[in-house]
Amino acid sequence: MSSVPQTKIAATYMRGGTSKGVFFRLQDLPQTCQYPGPARDALLLRVIGSPDPYGKQIDGMGGATSSTSKAVIVSPSSREGHDVDYLFGQVAIDKAFVDWSGNCGNLSAAVGSFAISAGMLDSARVPADGVCTVRVWQANIGKTIIAHVPVSGGAVQETGDFALDGVTFAAAEVQLEFLDPAADEEGAGGSMFPTGHLVDDLEVPGVGTFKATMINAGIPTIFLNAKEIGYTGTELQEAINGDAAALARFETIRAHGAVRMGLIKHIAEASRFQHTPKVAFVSGPSDYVSSSGKQIPAGDIDLQVRALSMGKLHHAMMGTAAVAIGTAAAIPGTLVNLAAGGLARTAVRFGHPSGTLRVGAEAHLVDGEWKVKKAIMSRSARVLMEGWVRVPGDAF
Repeated sequence: MSSVPQTKIAATYMRGGTSKGVFFRLQDLPQTCQYPGPARDALLLRVIGSPDPYGKQIDGMGGATSSTSKAVIVSPSSREGHDVDYLFGQVAIDKAFVDWSGNCGNLSAAVGSFAISAGMLDSARVPADGVCTVRVWQANIGKTIIAHVPVSGGAVQETGDFALDGVTFAAAEVQLEFLDPAADEEGAGGSMFPTGHLVDDLEVPGVGTFKATMINAGIPTIFLNAKEIGYTGTELQEAINGDAAALARFETIRAHGAVRMGLIKHIAEASRFQHTPKVAFVSGPSDYVSSSGKQIPAGDIDLQVRALSMGKLHHAMMGTAAVAIGTAAAIPGTLVNLAAGGLARTAVRFGHPSGTLRVGAEAHLVDGEWKVKKAIMSRSARVLMEGWVRVPGDAF
């Protein structure tokens, strides 16, 4: 019986925020995988363990959820004013598909740490003790992220007392700034509201017509009112992820919203862009019990938000969706802002299935258009394992 030797590739397995992924230096990938294309996709699919009809990713590094089926490629940046380029791949679990259409805000928290540890920054930029600023070019969407990474003894500090709901153990805080979250790649200010309205009537044949705020900030996101689609806004994963009919409705809404936002031309194309847009639903503040059993009083939050990623309700909140939430909350009249009380604000704390999260953003009306220069939030990151991943040599 013939056999093919395994290929060994240097890699680091990291947690960033409430996500996990396999990180690679571009230069460490096999030559054919250092460029976009089928070989790179095939490699990452095999590393993560997809496609897996069992939905478990047993034969790979993935964790069988959208939060743990991810890959990151980092390289030194040739772009002025940036240290590294960061490319994110959302790996489908049961399909042979890698979605490169968006960013992962949670894993963004680990990119700066990875870059420092991998020697990608000039040593003069890394303090012996303090905070190292890493200027990251997010190559998927053409945006700048500034990561403020704590350093101790000349090395990345990963342990600390910063608690993040959705992550069991405390760690060191990493502050992230998402600059011009709605700007285009040249920084010229893309359309934050692709339809031209803060709130639209989104008609979804066979499902209904809903009020929707469709925003492009952090990641394209469709916000709905929880009550209008039959929810309270306090739901946990099992309330939705076990309901096949509900998931199908959300996917239909997502597809029609993607067309309205100009992301795709026909709803049939939505299956090729599973990572974007996101669908989220909002409601006012209320008491609820998080997935860990923690009691969250209404007074601790400004609103409730639940969001779906890769066809399932997320266990916490995607970092990029948090940017969209913070941005929309700062703009009077959006569904997010109205759910939070309708007041002008520069920060918002929202409830999600795992607890609460605070994100800040400042919006300004310029020549009749809303602009947000940056959104800010804190996450944490930690190396879980480093060394090599192995894949069969004929896998890519």
